[in-house]
Amino acid sequence: MVVRAGVNVPPWLLAITAMLAVQLSNAFSAPLVERIGSAGTTWLRFSFGALLLWLFVRPVIRNITKKDIPALLAFGVVTGCMTTLFLAAAERIPLGTAVAIEFLGPLTVAGLMSKHRRALIWPVLAFVGVVLLTEPWTGSVDTVGVGFALGAGVCWGLYNILTQHVGDKFSGITGLALTLPVAALITMPFGIAQATAGDFEWWMVAAAAGIAILAPVVGYGLEMLALRRMSHTSFGTLLSIEPAFGVIVGLIVLAQTPSIVQIIGISMVVAAGAAAQKYSSRETN
Repeated sequence: MVVRAGVNVPPWLLAITAMLAVQLSNAFSAPLVERIGSAGTTWLRFSFGALLLWLFVRPVIRNITKKDIPALLAFGVVTGCMTTLFLAAAERIPLGTAVAIEFLGPLTVAGLMSKHRRALIWPVLAFVGVVLLTEPWTGSVDTVGVGFALGAGVCWGLYNILTQHVGDKFSGITGLALTLPVAALITMPFGIAQATAGDFEWWMVAAAAGIAILAPVVGYGLEMLALRRMSHTSFGTLLSIEPAFGVIVGLIVLAQTPSIVQIIGISMVVAAGAAAQKYSSRETN
């Protein structure tokens, strides 16, 4: 996960690797979510993620200023809510569909932060793609699952903004190491309640620790490194391929096969994100 000094890894490659790690972690979390709920799974993942990053990064607490605290707390809360809501959505609707709906959040942020008002057409196009994905005319759409995914999308949009803000304040992935304990704490009350009420077994602890390496450690860490060298808009729109990753990972890992109409919907979401890329840039560090 560490990018050594002197090695110029393109930020887009960091972002793509992060996306794949996050979607694999979400897919591998499915058995845990089924047994101990989305909050229980999120809490275990963030607890182990925080422990691993503190052992690896060893952030210096005295370097935190009073001005840094609100952003660090907000980042931790948003991260915890985003993952909990997304896993709750993925429990009810296919992984690719959940990612596409969630992607409306960062894509809308990208459009709003662009200097070109024409950029707002792309979230609209992505919304049409999401309608095709959910196929509401069939009457089988899970509105609760869609609601969870939309909530996760709001958090994802805020997460991208806060990731870049915190990443600019702290070197490397120190900011992530400081915020993951907040995410673990904010999900702990719900996580413990779901885990103890569910069908908990001790092998789940080891599984959560392994999944935590993919995300939050590798996935979120690489996202932070990428966002330090990209604009909100560029990163948000590069994420256009993440719904496609969600479909592919869902197909391979969870055997979720999309229909032709859903494939068209995913293609529209990806196209919307890719088209929006041209409206922003940020000088790399």
